[in-house]
Formats: sequence, structure tokens, C-alpha cells
Amino acid sequence: MHLFAAVDLPVSIRERLLPLCSGLPGARWVTADQMHLTLRFFGTLDGALARDIADALAAIRAPAFRLQLERIGHFGTDRRVRVLWAGVRPEPLLDHLQAKVETAARRNGLPLESRRFQPHVTLARFRGPSPDLSGYLANFEPFRSDEFDVREFAMMSSTPRPAGAIYRIEERYPLAEPA
Repeated sequence: MHLFAAVDLPVSIRERLLPLCSGLPGARWVTADQMHLTLRFFGTLDGALARDIADALAAIRAPAFRLQLERIGHFGTDRRVRVLWAGVRPEPLLDHLQAKVETAARRNGLPLESRRFQPHVTLARFRGPSPDLSGYLANFEPFRSDEFDVREFAMMSSTPRPAGAIYRIEERYPLAEPA
């Protein structure tokens, strides 16, 4: 079981993303219950460290905010696409929350995240040859969701399975209502 901090998505946003999850050969598409926005991956933690991280996340004080998903992109190169994703319109309060989660992880002995935070919702993963994204992007770009409120974040777990990981919310952490 792997642990991570994430923003869970409203059902309406998941439903808006589901039509994007088809049409590319070789894609391992995510399901609606796997859709989330990762703030920080913690990995596999022992019970004591997992509890310490959970307590540190519970101590985070940050304001609620609104998000909007926009654009479709990918990680990797055009020759070797690894992940297809829906991006997030820039939101300073999301960056602020992510920095607090990173600080909580570092204070509990986890190493600094090596990758720059690039908020996204994974739509598909690829192994092997990369698909030609041009037709897919022509069908779905420009993409933009409705705005949605983020009033909490969560500690989530993923349990790998051959048919795809099972995600579960372990704990929820409320954000403060804006002044």
C-alpha cells in the first residue's frame, strides 16, 4: 500500500473527465474512482511514520479555494508518452497547500520531492510504443472543466492490482473557509 496526499475530485468533474478516457491504442485508462490530484507521494510507510505524517497533515492550516481543470498534456516526449493528463489552471492557493504538505513530509524525515509540482489529473498511462496524440488532441482540445470548490484534502492509499490500483481515502483534512 502506497500513501499520498491528494485533492479528491467532485463527481461532476470526474464525469466531465470520463469521455476523455478513450480513443488511444495501448492506453491504460484510469477509472472515475482513480481520479484525483496528487499533492505529494509519500510511498510505502511503516505504521509509526504514516501516523506522524497523518498528524502533520492534520495540523496544516490553509484556506479553501476554487480550481478549474484546463488543457490536456502528457509527461514524456512525443516519441515516448508515459502519462496523459488534464492540467490545472494556475492557482496560488493550491501551490500554497502543496508547499505545506511538502514541509510536513520533510519535517518527518522524507526526502525533498525531486520533481517540480505540476498539478494534473492522470487520464492514462502508457507502456511500449507511444500513440499519435494528434487526432486525440484534435477531438478534445481545448479542454476546460467547470470551476469547483476545494474545501479539503486527503491522505489516500493505493493498493496495486493487475487490473489497476485500488484507491482509498484514509483521512480527510478540512481547509479553512476564505475570509
